Amino acid sequence: MNTSQERDSFQDAFIKNFICVALGIIINYINGVFVYTFFKSAVFYGNSRYILYIHLVTSDMIMLFVTVGLHIVTYAVPFMQVSLCCFLLLLCNVTAKNAPLNLAAMAIERYIAVCKPLHHPQICTVKRTYILICLIWMASTIPALVDIFIIIALKPLSFFNSNTLCVLWNVFTTQQHRDRATAVEIIFMLFVWLTLFYSYFMILHIAKNASTDQACAKKAQNTILLHGAQLLFSMLSYIAPFIDMYLVPLFPKSRSNILFTTFLLTHILPRLLSPLIYGIRDQQFFKYIKSYFSCKLVIVKIESKPEPKQ
Repeated sequence: MNTSQERDSFQDAFIKNFICVALGIIINYINGVFVYTFFKSAVFYGNSRYILYIHLVTSDMIMLFVTVGLHIVTYAVPFMQVSLCCFLLLLCNVTAKNAPLNLAAMAIERYIAVCKPLHHPQICTVKRTYILICLIWMASTIPALVDIFIIIALKPLSFFNSNTLCVLWNVFTTQQHRDRATAVEIIFMLFVWLTLFYSYFMILHIAKNASTDQACAKKAQNTILLHGAQLLFSMLSYIAPFIDMYLVPLFPKSRSNILFTTFLLTHILPRLLSPLIYGIRDQQFFKYIKSYFSCKLVIVKIESKPEPKQ
């Protein structure tokens, strides 16, 4: 988020906030359509793939709402109480880290479905899927809580009652925070990428060998590449603080634009890939979306027709 809003003119500030709010509303509306479709269709309740997908979408919606709100706050009311800021930053960090871990879980589910189809119903049950979601939240929350505990250990409690600019590296300023962030991000990145590579290369291998339809194999390959692209964009949120730390000193006059660009590319735009990859390309999901919204359009047209004159 922008830590130097005082250097922006009113026009620049308005344009940046307008872009963030507009994209946030559009992406959350699209994601909300998929959440609505999921809860309206009982057919999705027992499918671990769709449960994981809706968890990914919901987590993205929370993350977008909080981050866009914080971005606006840094312009409108720059300073807020540290305790509230810590809670909001914790929520941002947790939901941001949920996405790559959720993608790893979806990769494992697809690997089991394609490579071990006979065992898929026994392994990927609804109960185990929700347990896995709880583990994802635990894995994302514990590092964020460690940041809070470091502040409690190193700073007086009065620090939480003070006001500050609510930006990650402005609150978690110690070397311990940087060491913790570096270690955790490396571990997360290695785990998720190894999981993705293993799962999807195995799926690609099975798809090419088992299918005589070359078009089907090509479609599977394209899907895998899209998953990799989404993961790559999601992982950018891990290294965004480091990008800012290295680029800002090199181009101090462009600090505001650098921070805004990295925020846009690593926190907002990747959230648009989930509905495009999993929702619109999924024929079953798209079929239910079309049926619900086409029915609503028909109802609206019928209600809007004028009554015939007597």
